[in-house]
Amino acid sequence: MNNFLPETEQWLSLSKASEFLGVHSTTLRRWADNGQIAFMMTPGGHRRFSLGDLQQFSTERRQAQMPASFEQMWAEKALTQTRQAISAHKDAHWLAGYDDEMREQHRLLGRRLMGLTLQYISDPETNGTLLKQAEEIGAQYGRLARQTNLPLTEALQATLLFRDMLVDTAFQLPNSVNIKPEANLRLMRRINELLNVVHLAIAQAYEGQP
Repeated sequence: MNNFLPETEQWLSLSKASEFLGVHSTTLRRWADNGQIAFMMTPGGHRRFSLGDLQQFSTERRQAQMPASFEQMWAEKALTQTRQAISAHKDAHWLAGYDDEMREQHRLLGRRLMGLTLQYISDPETNGTLLKQAEEIGAQYGRLARQTNLPLTEALQATLLFRDMLVDTAFQLPNSVNIKPEANLRLMRRINELLNVVHLAIAQAYEGQP
């Protein structure tokens, strides 16, 4: 902290600096008090933050948030592998029985499930809302399969294939990304948590349960 404001720098107030970083002013004040980001004090006792310091702090903060980047990388790899696997199984009974409209509905559900899975693994705390959405997706899968008189075992094959691809991609991540074992374990655990809900919802759809 200093009481001198160089005229060559652009200075922002606490509220403007908080808005620039996308955080609450209380959070920025705490970071400043902890010495995580430099600031100046005006003669009137107001904090001022250098725009250059804010830009550097924002860049370093993004770089420090590695879990989000490796999760995004996982999602991209998993999506590619899943598409390849589905293409390889295009003649399987559980796919061959679908017409173009059914396939499109499955594709949209798969996209929703992938996005939901990415949200869920990025959240360090269990999120009941996301699990409820996963249950709804599983129920829709089950209803679509029942419409084509597909046996439950074959209806589950699609989501089991999906699970296999997600977990397999997670296993391969340490070979291409600098990821700690405990982070990769958490990733796989949350994949299984979410897909367990999907599989149970599919089975309940066959049992006629709500």
